[in-house]
Amino acid sequence: MLYRENGQFKTSYRADLQLLPIAQDRWFVLGLLAFAYLGLPFLASDYLFRALIVPFLILTIAAIGLNILVGYCGQISLGTAAFMGVGAYAAYNLTVRVPQLNFLIVLALAGFAAALVGIGFGVPSLRIKGLYLAVATLAAQFLLDWLFAHVKWLTNDSASGSVSTATIKLFGIELQSPLRKYLFVLTVVCLLTLAAKNLVRAHAGRAWMATRDMDVAAEVIGIRPLHSKLSAFAVSSFYAGVAGALWGFVHLGAWEPAAFNVGLSLNLLFMVIIGGMGSILGSFFGAAFIVLLPLILNQVPLWLGIPLSTATQSNLESMIFGSLIVIFLIAEPQGLARLWAIGKQKLRLWPFPH
Repeated sequence: MLYRENGQFKTSYRADLQLLPIAQDRWFVLGLLAFAYLGLPFLASDYLFRALIVPFLILTIAAIGLNILVGYCGQISLGTAAFMGVGAYAAYNLTVRVPQLNFLIVLALAGFAAALVGIGFGVPSLRIKGLYLAVATLAAQFLLDWLFAHVKWLTNDSASGSVSTATIKLFGIELQSPLRKYLFVLTVVCLLTLAAKNLVRAHAGRAWMATRDMDVAAEVIGIRPLHSKLSAFAVSSFYAGVAGALWGFVHLGAWEPAAFNVGLSLNLLFMVIIGGMGSILGSFFGAAFIVLLPLILNQVPLWLGIPLSTATQSNLESMIFGSLIVIFLIAEPQGLARLWAIGKQKLRLWPFPH
């Protein structure tokens, strides 16, 4: 009964169009942000920040970008990790060749570099769709992987092909401790989530969804599928580029070309499917599912006192992980975001059945 919105009247168009029209949702989000900024730094250890929380936040950015493309515009992509790699290598080259640049500018330029590459590989979406588009984006993944491994200029002529990043400095402050990295990444996630939420509610988002539902009908009512598809690829790749730069500089610190392989692209697609396509909140749920589930599956045998070898544990993890994905697709195709929406609706009606 605490979730009822009785007495919450809208007296203006601004109030009716706000992001969180129910007061309980607004208080919940504010409380969650307060806990993330003020409570979690005192409760979580450095290990949790490095191994779980920071990777979860960075992968959420990439999942939001992929959800814009797949969930809102209906264009399949199997090359998101490659665009993350473009952002990571662009940020690395900017910091090496123009070291006086502020890291926020480097982050934005890395996103724009990935967006330009994404637009180039998004051109085939104007003529093909479905499985054929998936194969085209997969070709982009393999092509960019080859460039990362063989173009020495991208790695500043590194003999091994791997790169190492310098310590991030932001307005004279070194982001060296896990806590500072966490607060920085959390701020970036909040800003990009707000931007994505407003984008999908604006004219661009409505054009994406109309193109997703039926591109011919969208063109009849005045929407340009050319502009919609390419803008979706650009925005999605921008988010992937920013996530890739953060993944390389904040999480990894040093990486080789295999860090942005097709396996990461598939994991990002699983995040969108499990979390919920066409839902910004679903990107958070999907990223949390992918990051936390392997850890839980690794710890359950220890809790039960069952000794398992490393190989058996790894194979069992893959089997259970794949089975859960299939079960989710069968039981709830709209993902965890749909379960969250059903729970909220139940709370609005409880304890009455009508």
